[in-house]
Amino acid sequence: MGRGGPAHRVYSVVVFVILAALDNVAIGLVPPLYGSIGGDLGVSEGHIALATTIMFLVSAVAAIGFAYVGDRTDRKPVLIAGTVLWVAGTAGSGLAGSYGWFLVAQIVAAFGLGGVASVSFAVVSDLISPRRRGLVMSFWGLSQGVGTLAGTLVGGILGHDDWRRPFLVTAAAGLIATVAYLLTYDVPRGDSQPELAGVEYDERIRHEDIPVILKRRTNVWLILQGGTAQIAFGSLVWLPVLFRERALDQGYSVGTAVLVGSVFATIFQLGAALSILGGLVGDRLQRRTPRGRALVAAVGVLAAVPFYVVLFFVPMTITVPDGAGTGEVIRGVLSNLVTEPTVGICLVIAVFALALTSANSPNWFAMIADVNPPQHRGTVYSLGNLINGAGRAGGNVLVAVAFGSLAAAFPPPLNYAVGLAAFQFFFIPTGIMYWLASRTVARDMEDTHAALLAVAEKQDSEDGPDGDVGGDPAVGVERLAAQQDPGAVR
Repeated sequence: MGRGGPAHRVYSVVVFVILAALDNVAIGLVPPLYGSIGGDLGVSEGHIALATTIMFLVSAVAAIGFAYVGDRTDRKPVLIAGTVLWVAGTAGSGLAGSYGWFLVAQIVAAFGLGGVASVSFAVVSDLISPRRRGLVMSFWGLSQGVGTLAGTLVGGILGHDDWRRPFLVTAAAGLIATVAYLLTYDVPRGDSQPELAGVEYDERIRHEDIPVILKRRTNVWLILQGGTAQIAFGSLVWLPVLFRERALDQGYSVGTAVLVGSVFATIFQLGAALSILGGLVGDRLQRRTPRGRALVAAVGVLAAVPFYVVLFFVPMTITVPDGAGTGEVIRGVLSNLVTEPTVGICLVIAVFALALTSANSPNWFAMIADVNPPQHRGTVYSLGNLINGAGRAGGNVLVAVAFGSLAAAFPPPLNYAVGLAAFQFFFIPTGIMYWLASRTVARDMEDTHAALLAVAEKQDSEDGPDGDVGGDPAVGVERLAAQQDPGAVR
């Protein structure tokens, strides 16, 4: 495996995807175990939900500092530090003997998770050419979604009789992935940009660049859209609770209901795997118009709203052996998909809803890379992640309050269905902001393309007439993506 060669790049992308998945496993562990953790630590479900909310916020704030440092310095040590922190915090959560200990451990984990998310995004964007950016970013985004789903599943399966076990198992997996990460390619900034082919690009972010970042109007819309989108997405962490309450309402014991809730929530969110299609469609449409990625994201989130609303109200008849072992309950849930029409209908609706909203993720990642030079990408991502974290934390808290308020008029599980359905309407302003981004993205791409060519021309003139970058004519942004050679891995 030659250093920096195609095999090394493939290995590096795979490791980053796995790390992104594990990061989100750690995030997804807690919601299905709210009741179990709270009961053992002597606090209410609301206290554990508060810890999750604080985790979202700390992760989002920490990401800004880590991203800025990563955009100024060597990124590999920053990523290693972040990974070690989230692994330590996750292990500490599983060993917590009190609520205070659990909360501190979750904060430590969140601090590390924020660093890994923002810096690794910048690194991955340097491994991928614009031509395949949407496709590969769909795997990147999918790994995070799958990680969250896996966290829900791992939490329910490993934690239904011992909530500490999934935290310790996830921390151990994180240690193994960290060792694998040490062997990844330390990719140079701008390595995948066709404008910088043959150029040693060593630009770093400066304090005065922040106003420049915010003057790119597309950045503003890409950052702000996460506020409303993540209120809706944040509410969905309660999906296992909705299915748990449906099982309890049908007379199942608490242990079986927790397991049923986690398995159903995981299965019903498998439509997120179709984010790959969203990335492919975004790449294809982007070659025709610079508005392509933004329009795909806008249509996806707007079209998903009615599917979500219907999903939460379709009645489900659950038939699993109460009190049976984990494997038997899971087999019962899977057989329900075929034997119970209401469950099958819910699955189809959920796949459509998740497939549409998952078009958001890869195109959002790709657009950040499209309109920003390499030394700005981590910071822009972290600013977007800050708004995402605030929205997700807000959604998590507000929907919990809504559930409690609605319980007076709607008994469980109906209060959960009404609350979750109402929060999906936050996707509407998200779709509008993506449409607004589609109106400015061409200009911002052209400006960034010109700035990168200027750097290449300057270096070419300093190196003498033998360079082959400075003499290339600038191409229009509409033709740029179509003309780029994706290369072996890029």
